[in-house]
Amino acid sequence: ANPPTLSLSQPLVEVRPDWDRVAEVGLDAGEMGFTVAALTDGAFVDEFFLDDDKIDIYLYSTRGTGADLDQLSQLPIHTPSGAQVPLDSLARIVERVDTSTIRRLDGRRTVTLNIIPPSDVALETGVGIVRDQVVGHLRETGAIPASVGVDISGASDQLQATREALFGNYVVALAIIYLLLVAIFTHWGYPLLIMLTIPLGVAGGIVGLWLFNAAGAVTEWAGLGGFHQPFDMITMLGFLILMGTVVNNPILIVHRAMTNVREAGMDAQAAVRDAVETRLRPIAMSTLTTLGGLAPLVLLPGEGTELYRGVGVIVLFGLLGTALVTLTFLPALTVSVLGRPQSRSAAA
Repeated sequence: ANPPTLSLSQPLVEVRPDWDRVAEVGLDAGEMGFTVAALTDGAFVDEFFLDDDKIDIYLYSTRGTGADLDQLSQLPIHTPSGAQVPLDSLARIVERVDTSTIRRLDGRRTVTLNIIPPSDVALETGVGIVRDQVVGHLRETGAIPASVGVDISGASDQLQATREALFGNYVVALAIIYLLLVAIFTHWGYPLLIMLTIPLGVAGGIVGLWLFNAAGAVTEWAGLGGFHQPFDMITMLGFLILMGTVVNNPILIVHRAMTNVREAGMDAQAAVRDAVETRLRPIAMSTLTTLGGLAPLVLLPGEGTELYRGVGVIVLFGLLGTALVTLTFLPALTVSVLGRPQSRSAAA
């Protein structure tokens, strides 16, 4: 915490009364505390108003507030019977160190600890380690009693808020993409063919990230200097970018096939075959140029590349996987859809 809330550097002097002895001489807790306060730092008595001014009344001993610690145990305590006894006969004087401040949250004492994960550990991973391996272990072993609450907050709260906002962005992006495709094809069903490539592209990005980290583990084992890309929030942004790019190539295939059926009167299989043959070159060119542009970000080390390498890995492998799907799975699915009588009438 800043300032720290667990800094045990403040010297303290505690007066711990022997309550049995205090009761014997006829004093109670309030009288004991008031007497010690008056003999040391002064005790608040009351307040009164003089015109419009409020004046506090304090009671001090004749020695003032500069009580010597060596003489603290010999402070005279007057009992109700008129006797005078030293403080050390009624209480124990303890010198120790403690925190200089006491913070409370909802009436409960609170201590804040700052945990900063290493730079090569993602924030999500660090939060999970603290929650499961640190707090969970302390709970299981009884080091943290059940009456003590532990709350992981700070950057982890921001992480959760960002994750929720990002999930909302995914939903909005899917809705916008679908509505744009509906406007392009003037049909509610054919855009679903194209959008099937989105989850397949996401799967390709996840597999690519796993392969990338596996390659890093192999190079580290071989002594060539390993690398690891965590699945952090910036990496997750790659899926948002991927959603808007993986649909480009399928649009070419489906639109060309529909045009062949509508204008040339081809059957579904011939229409899709012609669409793949005529669109293969532009699909290959656009995919290769995109992969070539992302390759330096993914493969070449440099200042700043570690931060955005995850985005590059997700988009690169997602596009690569989608290109394979576009030329294999999508044509077969398009043939089956366009071959249905109602689909041919809609395309016409």
